[in-house]
This record gives sequence, C-alpha cells and structure tokens, in this order.
Amino acid sequence: MHRRRAAIISGLAFLILAPALHAQSSIPREETWVTNGPVYAIARTTDTVYIGGIFTYVGPCTGNGVPISASTGQSVASFPKVNGPVYACVPDGSGGWFIGGDFTQVGGIARNRIAHIRADGSLDPTWKANSNGAVEALAVSGPTVYAGGNFTSIGGQPRNRIAALSAATGQASAWNPDANGDVRALAVSGSTIYAGGDFTMFAGDWSRNYIAALDASSGQPTPWNPNASGPGSGSSWVCALAVSGSTVYAGGFFTIIGGQPRTCIAALDASTGQATAWNAHANWYVDALAVSGSTVYAGGSFTQPRKFIAALDASTGQVTAWNPTASGPVYALAVSGSTVYAGGNFTSIGGEPRNHIAALNASTGQATAWNPNANDTVSALAVSSSTIYAGGEFTSIGGQTRNRIAALNASTGQATAWNPNPDGAVNALTVSSSAVYAGGDFGNIGGQPRYFLAALNASTGQATDWNPNLNNYVYTIAISGSAIYAGGQFTSIGGQTRHLAAAFDVSTGNVTPWNPNPNSAVTALAVSGSTIYVAGEFGNIGGQPRNYIAALDSSTGQATAWNPNADYIVSALAVSGSTVYAGGGFTSIGGQTRNRIAAVNASTGQATAWNPNANSSIRALAVSGSTVYVGGEFTTIGGQPRAYFAQFEPPPTAVDGSDWILY
Repeated sequence: MHRRRAAIISGLAFLILAPALHAQSSIPREETWVTNGPVYAIARTTDTVYIGGIFTYVGPCTGNGVPISASTGQSVASFPKVNGPVYACVPDGSGGWFIGGDFTQVGGIARNRIAHIRADGSLDPTWKANSNGAVEALAVSGPTVYAGGNFTSIGGQPRNRIAALSAATGQASAWNPDANGDVRALAVSGSTIYAGGDFTMFAGDWSRNYIAALDASSGQPTPWNPNASGPGSGSSWVCALAVSGSTVYAGGFFTIIGGQPRTCIAALDASTGQATAWNAHANWYVDALAVSGSTVYAGGSFTQPRKFIAALDASTGQVTAWNPTASGPVYALAVSGSTVYAGGNFTSIGGEPRNHIAALNASTGQATAWNPNANDTVSALAVSSSTIYAGGEFTSIGGQTRNRIAALNASTGQATAWNPNPDGAVNALTVSSSAVYAGGDFGNIGGQPRYFLAALNASTGQATDWNPNLNNYVYTIAISGSAIYAGGQFTSIGGQTRHLAAAFDVSTGNVTPWNPNPNSAVTALAVSGSTIYVAGEFGNIGGQPRNYIAALDSSTGQATAWNPNADYIVSALAVSGSTVYAGGGFTSIGGQTRNRIAAVNASTGQATAWNPNANSSIRALAVSGSTVYVGGEFTTIGGQPRAYFAQFEPPPTAVDGSDWILY
C-alpha cells in the first residue's frame, strides 16, 4: 500500500529563532544518535528532540567499523569512523587491525577501501594501499597482508583482484597471481595462500574454478585443484575458507568440489585437493567458517542441517547438539575461548533478541549478556585479545530499541527512557505544554488504542484521554494556540466531514470551520502567526492553483500570494522568522535548483543560498534556536555520510544572519 509520509514541526514557541539562525553550517552534528530506518517526524522542546518514523533502533553514529570490548559489548573509547561498508577485518598481530571494504574515508581521512588501524585506535598515517575496487577478503602472514576483492589496482600497482601488500608500508609486492574474477575468501597455511571466489583462471592460463592454492613466493597456482562447480555455468563461488592441519574447509555455493558431490560446504585434503568423506549437507549458501579444536562452525543462508548457524564435528561432519537457531543469515564468525561471535542479518539468536551481532556460549549455544546491538548487517568479525572488531553495513553500534518513536536528549543527542511503542508508523509530531501529539498509521500507542492521532504524556509516554477519533492516516500536524491543524488521508475528524486537511480544538478534538479543501494530500504543515504553511501532493488548495507548497490564512483557509512553485512533492516544512525550510523530493523550488532541501524567503517565496544537497528524500524538518534538524531517507547530506537523521548548527564565529555560511 502506498503511504505518503509527512514531516513534523515543533510548536510555535520553538520556531521563533534568533537572528543568527541564517548562518547555518552544512555539516551535521557528530554526537546526535541515528536510526536504522527513515525518520518522518521531528519535534523539539528545550530539553528534548522527539523523532518518529518507521525505525526500530536509535544509537550513536559509529560508522561501519567498530572495535568492541569483549567484556562490556561497548565500543572502545577512541577509534576512527569508517564511512562505508567493511567486508573484511584481520588483526595486525600488534593489537591493531587491517580492514577492507567499500569505504573512502577512515577517521575523516581519505583511505580507499583498505586501511590500517593502529593499536591505540588511530588510523595509520603512512599505510596507504588505496584500492580502486572493493576489498572483500584479507589475511596476514608475517610481514605480508594478502588482499582479495574486485579491484584492478592496489598498493600503487596494477593487480587484478588479489595482491600481497607490505604490512609496514601498504605497497604491493611483485607477487601477482592475476585472477580473472572476484576473490572473496583468503586463508594462509605455511607457504600456501588459499583463495576462493568467482574466478576461473589465474595468470592468464591457469584454470582454477572458484578455489585455488597459490605459492606464497611465485604467486602461481600449485597443482592443488578441487575444481568447484554448480548447477549452472557461472552460478558458483567459494566465499569462505578455513584451514585446520591437513584439511581445508570451503563454503559457498557449489554442488561438486574435490571430485565429489558436496552442497555448499566441504572438507578438502590439503595435499590432494580431493574431498574427504566429511559431508555436512548444507541446503543453501555457506558464507562463514571458523574452526576451533574438533568443531567446525558454519554460518550462512542455509536452513538445514541447522537454521543459519551450525556446529559440525570436524571428524564426521555431523551436526552437534549446539543449536543457536538464528532468525536470519549469519555472515561472519569468530571464536575466542569458550565464546563464538556471530554477525549477520538476524534479530534473534541463541534464544535472545540480538540485532545483527551476538556472543554465543560455545557449549550451550545460548546468547551471552554481551549485546552491542547494531542497526544493520554485520559482515566481518575478528578477535584480538580483549577486543572484537566488527565491520559491515551498519552505521551504529551500541544503541537501543525504539519502535517508530523516540525522545533524544537535546544536549547529548542520546535516547531517553521515553518509549510509547506504537504499532505503526509515526508520520507527525508536535509538542504543546506537557503533551506530545503524534499522528500516523498506528492503532495503538502509549499503551492505549488510538487510531491515527494521539496525545502522549511528555514524561511517561502513556496516551492521555484525548482521542479525536480519525478515520484514516494522518501525515502531518501543527499546533497554534487552541487549534491543531492536520493533513492526511482522512475524510472525517470527530464525526465531521473534512477532506484531507482540517483544524480542530486542542482541548475537545472538535473540528473548526477552517477548510482549505486541497485536491490531493497535505503531507506537511507549519504555523507562523496568522499563516499556515502547507505542503504535499496538491496542485490546488485554498481556492488557488499552487504546486506542492502554499501559504494559507489561519482564519479563512484561503491561499495567500506566496508561491515558491516546487517541481515535485514537498514533504516537510519548518519556519524560522523570515525563512521557510522545505524538504521533499523536488529538484527545483523558489526559482532555484535545490536537491530535496531548501530555505525559502517567507515574504518573496525565493530560495536562499543555503544548500545542503541531500542524496535522497527529506521527510522531516524542525528548527530550534540556531539548529536545524533533518530526517528522511538520505544517507548523504551536506557532503557528509549521515543515515536518515542529521543536525545542522552555525559555525562558532557566526554572529549575524547576513550571509549563509556553508562548511
């Protein structure tokens, strides 16, 4: 079902700003927590920022690679943030880490897809291997770092998908196996480098299908050749490898390997390349392998012989009694002593709710109390002493569960205990006195049945007795004095007919005569004095043609002469003095090119110079003092990576509003 989303604006008392507002930065605040899904609503009081949407998590903006304490589950005190996915991580042997993925910055410094993080948590300033394609696999052997992926240049040299780099400098050595397809897995044993991936050839004329052993000196394939294959041409790969003694364990997507039928997982003789009698019979992809003593741990998308994660006897291949039963795929495994660390795309494992990362008791399979709580997929794990490095597609670790609505401390940016827990999306928020008003798609919120609109106690999060009883979705609400203005999909409020937009009494919920009668949905509202700014999907409102944005008289509902004329849907509004902030899906507004977010003069309707340039839709805006809050579906804004929620503040030297300052 298509559901239009609304922006939310805080009450009038929080929209009248100091003159210094106009000196806005285009760089979002670092401390503010982020979510794991779109933010559609924002409202601000002196101490609290309320946000609503379809997220289930709020947490610190940690980036995509985080070292985590093995005892507390919290991120370590100091580490450089990674600005893109981390697919591989390995200890450097000195308390630090080599990481690979598809990022371009580490700690704000340019590092293309591979980097070295030192033991003190800082980025190594001299190690610059700089790959031109994603790095998907890493292995360390003495002074050498082996890297695999889909690159054609790394360490300052042309290298096709596999390379050997100096652990001291990051420069590529002469070692050059030259793979013709992605290298997804690496393992080292003595003078042999095992590689798995999508390749079928090395060095132009050495045929090796998806798995190979390479000489550590020459880079040429050894005679070892398990020759994996699958149900169709080009449909197979090996993406997990582990070596234990004279056995090489391989996981991926194949049906034949080492001369025997083996589905997605196999044990291969390290001398001959032939499959051993060991046969675990996985029914789908195996993405991760780890060996500890007499046990082989496997993770992936399989559901047999265990669901997404399994422990296999290293001698027989039979599953052990160990059975954590994850709720989704497991993509990363690491073992340390009596603990098995797992990362992936699950929300429960080992009998406990765990988001994407967990520690499991190696004997019982039960989840331990360790709970870093990531907001998205964990793809890589490695253990070094008392620290676990986690990498993946997540942007936050160490947050809290909040379903669709949350309250953040305005000073620290962290979540408070306030938790109304609605059963559907929150599209709209506004604040008045001791109540937080929420609109959306829900039927229950704050512990009570409330359809589409509710008032919540600002202290407890419980629903109050106020209940106007709408008949369909609310996309936006705004409050001014004794009236609440609403837009959405409804056709009645309090038993009175109103088409898509209405005003009703804040005390009684009764509808007022105000009736602008738009020809399509109103998805955003903001109030300034006697003017109601409206935005949405309409082409006509208040008796006048207006494209997606308009100003209405608060008494009559008629459109004023103000007309910024957006070229596409406007989904969010906020007002500050002589400025109207607008967000949505547009690329032009107020006579200027503006990508999804703009500041418009409240008198002329022309766009100002402020231009954060978001990479996807803006769904929510709010202003307080000299701060602009932005929510939506974006992942980059103001030239910086920010997922779904961002905060803009002026530079410390800004003292007047004569010019916009962008930095």
